[in-house]
Amino acid sequence: MGFLRPVLMTKVGVVGLKTDREWILSILHDQGVIQVEPLSKPTLAIFPAEGTPDMQRQVADQVLRIRGIKSALPPTGPVVAQAFPTLDGLLAAARAVPIEGTVTALKREEDRLLTERKAVADLIDVLTRFSFYTGPLDYLHMEHLLGFFGEVPTERYAPLRAQIDAMADVVFLESPGPETVRFALAVNSDQAEAVSRLAQQRGVVLTSVPPLTGTIAERKPELEKRRGELDARLAEIRTQLADLAKVWYAPVASIEEGLTIEARKLEVYGRIGAGETVFALEGWVPLRSLPKLDAALSTATGGHTVFYKVPTSEEPPTLLDNPKWVRRFEFFIRFYALPQSDEWDPTWLFALAFPLFFGFMLSDMGYGLVILCFSLWMVAGFPGRQYVPGFLKRFLKRIMSPQAMQSLAWTLIPASLMAILFGWFSNEFFGPTVSLPGPHWDVRSNLGDLFLVAGFIGLTMVVLGFVLGALKAYYHHRPKEVTAKLAGISIAFGLTFLGLQLVSTTFKGLLGPLLLSTPATDVEIALLFAGIGAIFYAEGGQGMLALTEILSHILSFLRLVGILLSSVVVAILVNHIAGGLYHSGIAGSLVIGAIFGTLILVGGQIFNVVLAVFEPGIQGARLIFVETFSKFYTGNGRPFRPFGSRRVRTVPATIGFATVGVPPPPPVD
Repeated sequence: MGFLRPVLMTKVGVVGLKTDREWILSILHDQGVIQVEPLSKPTLAIFPAEGTPDMQRQVADQVLRIRGIKSALPPTGPVVAQAFPTLDGLLAAARAVPIEGTVTALKREEDRLLTERKAVADLIDVLTRFSFYTGPLDYLHMEHLLGFFGEVPTERYAPLRAQIDAMADVVFLESPGPETVRFALAVNSDQAEAVSRLAQQRGVVLTSVPPLTGTIAERKPELEKRRGELDARLAEIRTQLADLAKVWYAPVASIEEGLTIEARKLEVYGRIGAGETVFALEGWVPLRSLPKLDAALSTATGGHTVFYKVPTSEEPPTLLDNPKWVRRFEFFIRFYALPQSDEWDPTWLFALAFPLFFGFMLSDMGYGLVILCFSLWMVAGFPGRQYVPGFLKRFLKRIMSPQAMQSLAWTLIPASLMAILFGWFSNEFFGPTVSLPGPHWDVRSNLGDLFLVAGFIGLTMVVLGFVLGALKAYYHHRPKEVTAKLAGISIAFGLTFLGLQLVSTTFKGLLGPLLLSTPATDVEIALLFAGIGAIFYAEGGQGMLALTEILSHILSFLRLVGILLSSVVVAILVNHIAGGLYHSGIAGSLVIGAIFGTLILVGGQIFNVVLAVFEPGIQGARLIFVETFSKFYTGNGRPFRPFGSRRVRTVPATIGFATVGVPPPPPVD
């Protein structure tokens, strides 16, 4: 588990006997701790690239075949891991699956019947909605005549009909309803395109009259009978597939997993070099995993496998290893930029600062409880989501995927708890001040203190960024950059406390004579000018821009109070307007006033809850990314992608998957 650092990586090579290659690749796969890389030039000079084995095509063909069978069968039965002693045995088991023809025929018939059923169901729907037309359907699709069905809101029907009548020879039949008008129209075929285009421009979709003979009353029972026949046959097909799945799904799924793993192993051959009797591969391994991997390979091959360190100037891949609760916040870090392997992992910093900033900017128990409940609902998998309005689900899906929403929800849980805690201290519950036991502050009467707290938070975060930047530069042996970062710390302290002197009339009573004493002033000026001199030495004239940047970054944290005030003001305004309507009514009616007051209260508070998620969330993340990360964080790291996959239905390499013709290693006492 790392703290503020990605996992240390080392690039190693593995040399083993070609007779042990299958065992070695299987163990490397099942250990899942090596990212296989192309061989370095010195290694290629000794071990020429071997190329792709002929077996790869056979395995790829069987993967596609078995995967198709598996996708056609409904999942069923318990998960039982199977062992396939050899690759040839695995391929033989795949070829021996006898149900491909039956499954393929059933799926093709099912697809054909589903297509037909949809067409039949659509026809029934059209005929049902326009059953007011009682004449023969073939009257509406003659040689020089085309017919359409349409539906339009009542208030838009008359203008639409007038425009169509003005441009074409058309016959209308209509069925007015309380909200919409359903109509049938027949138009000359040479004018049909213009009529259809006009209707589309007015937001009306015209449906071509089905090419059927007879009346709707005659055709609809026939179509419903056909739909029943299709449903019955589809049920038979699904029963047959379910019966096949009871026998074959488990073995087919095991074979598919085994073939997928073997295909991945065969892909590695393209990065292997080999001589007559030995082979070599290279890759990145977490330093902590190297002893375990070495021991596993040595045990499996009787000590015939050798590791060697590969000298390289490449940037290692990045593997983050944080505690589970901190790992939830990697969602934000990966969205911003993955750290490089030799720089600080900022996930810890974000995981601690983001909930605090979010809670401080919200500081309301009511809003915090709503966000907490909503987050718990998302984490639980959106139970009851079928009752959520469709437009809201579509809106949320456009913003982010359900998986991303769950990741965000995990981070909002501690953030909303902090909002509840800060709301307790500020006596805020959906805006109004409430009387609660314990120490409290009033947001509206303690603005000066709150701005002071926000300023010191800004100073702390900016200085912390410079400290991490100085340490990073020190580890990378860049002394001038270390000087520039330390100069930033000196300037930050000097500017902050000197600035407080300039506004001492506001904070005089809080800080006392400390800020007004001559020694304090001398120290502040000394820090400021020492920092200016150091940054000029390290970066030249360009470094002078850091003065305004540091000051703006510290002052930027005052938005913590600004967002807090905006939420409070909106809540007070909504509550005040709603309360006025409750007490005064509208047009002398307290009932109408209560109705509109409730609508304003509920709608306004929902609006403020939405703002309470987006504003503190976006601004809190921005403060951390821009004002703090910019001092030490580069990003653009490449993720560690180990060779391996999770086994569920096959036995690991130490039990099965031996090389063809090579017995497994002897057991170890």
